[in-house]
Amino acid sequence: MSQTRDPFKPGRLGPVELPNRIIKAATSEGRSPDGLVTDSLIDFHLDHVRGGVGMTTVAYCCVSKEGASAPGQILMTKRAAPGLAKLTAAVHAESGTVSAQLGHAGPVASKKITGVTAVAPSRMVNPTSLEYCRQITSTEIADVIEHFRDAAALAADCGFDAVELHFGHNYLPSSFLSPLFNRRTDSYGGGIDARSRLVREIAAEVRTAVGDSVAVTAKISMDDGIPGGIDLAESIRTAQLLDADGNIDALELTQGSSVMRQMYLFRGEVPVRDFASVMPQPFKTGVYAFGRKMLGEYPYYDLYMLESARQFVPVMTNTQVILLGGITNFDHMVTGLNEGFDFVALGRALLREPDLVNTIRADRAKDSLCTHCNRCMYTVYGKTHCVLDPDSAYGAPGPAEFLGMPKAARRAARQLPDSARTKHGV
Repeated sequence: MSQTRDPFKPGRLGPVELPNRIIKAATSEGRSPDGLVTDSLIDFHLDHVRGGVGMTTVAYCCVSKEGASAPGQILMTKRAAPGLAKLTAAVHAESGTVSAQLGHAGPVASKKITGVTAVAPSRMVNPTSLEYCRQITSTEIADVIEHFRDAAALAADCGFDAVELHFGHNYLPSSFLSPLFNRRTDSYGGGIDARSRLVREIAAEVRTAVGDSVAVTAKISMDDGIPGGIDLAESIRTAQLLDADGNIDALELTQGSSVMRQMYLFRGEVPVRDFASVMPQPFKTGVYAFGRKMLGEYPYYDLYMLESARQFVPVMTNTQVILLGGITNFDHMVTGLNEGFDFVALGRALLREPDLVNTIRADRAKDSLCTHCNRCMYTVYGKTHCVLDPDSAYGAPGPAEFLGMPKAARRAARQLPDSARTKHGV
């Protein structure tokens, strides 16, 4: 394209007008310890809205209690509705827009968290947790689709501008797309068209539930980095099928798996020592010994998803495309938009600097302070934050919250520098 596109100009996402084309990607917040919205969670997202993003995304709202992937995630029920409505109202008061990411963990879930055996397309053992996952039944598949529909309707009723359907990272919908995890012989297994059936049915039910009242987006893994798993060619086919159905306004393209080789998504340093420090035995020893092999080691480089993601742009007819991965400055944003993407999404860079977008708007030579050390990953056991800025609003929990945490979470908080622990009474 000969003309440079401006990321700071407004953009339309389905029925929603965003003030610019920069989206805060879903990143685990650790600010809903009882599965309900807190003032801390609201403040977290307000900081990003005030910092300049066009839309902020509330990470991983469970469509059902057995679909949780970690403690303290918001469960999309009427009990959560007042807090969700308070959050969206606060964002709208700042002239921002907000999306709710909806997910079911499937094989990523743990019985220690949900109290029930995790489900997957076919029987398997999660190689990271070493927990058995049973095959989900046809009746339960129908229930999952209904849960996504009901969760989307609740999000719309609570004032969200968009919902993001989590079809990535080998969570339940994504695991159906994987030939490694999906060995079914019914109509949900076989070739990629059949393995795409679940995500298409979820999208159709969600669209029926919300109509044109909110934007509907989906996060989809282009590949999961696991031998025998999701690959680029089949992912493009899934995207074409979703595009032809016309139920999705935009696809956010991602990579990686939450089942194994998790660093394929994040890239950069592998904080094995930090992960081990918050683990009980015998997992602590296992992480020290095998953590790098299980997590994988993948070097960080700018725009690291672009090469794969650009393959989706020419085959999308009805669906907008969102670029994610290694976007840290103005030139990266422009590159993505000039490649034909409609929006760009930032994650870790905003965790380090919530006001990064406004800073770049004022100084287009500005680059993110994020070092891609990935030590933010283990802070999800407390409040997710950048460890290089522990005295910010993203630092340690207060004393009352700290005492109510699981032991692993308290250990994570103790890894903070003394100044942060003293400030927050830990």
